[in-house]
Amino acid sequence: MAGLRPETPTPTEIKQHQKSRVLEISFDNGDRFELSYEFLRVFSPSAEVRGHGIGEEKLQIGKRDVDILRIEPVGNYAIRPVFSDGHDSGLYSWDILHGLGSHRDELWQAYLDKLKDAGASRDPAECPELPPAPAPSCGIKR
Repeated sequence: MAGLRPETPTPTEIKQHQKSRVLEISFDNGDRFELSYEFLRVFSPSAEVRGHGIGEEKLQIGKRDVDILRIEPVGNYAIRPVFSDGHDSGLYSWDILHGLGSHRDELWQAYLDKLKDAGASRDPAECPELPPAPAPSCGIKR
């Protein structure tokens, strides 16, 4: 079985390019895709990203600089990337990877449009300065 559907092509090679942050995937049907780490993180098949139903998706922001620290095989049907932001719950089956590669350009444009509509950014958000905490009260009444 290739992925979760018998007709899905099976990867013949998966290469991690750390410098360019690209995962290169070649399939047994001749298809070859280059998927950025950011793209893979944004389109993680995990419930954390996709939610548990329609309309529960969570827009991923600030993922431009994300890295993949390592990739773990899951049986003979998927991989589990461990991302530098701590995300590690997405299982990318062969059919999911092939689908992401086949629809990369339109998925990416839809994502960029959603970011724009939300006024959000691909760049990691900088934490705003927090106001100083008030001095602790020692319980003495004056």
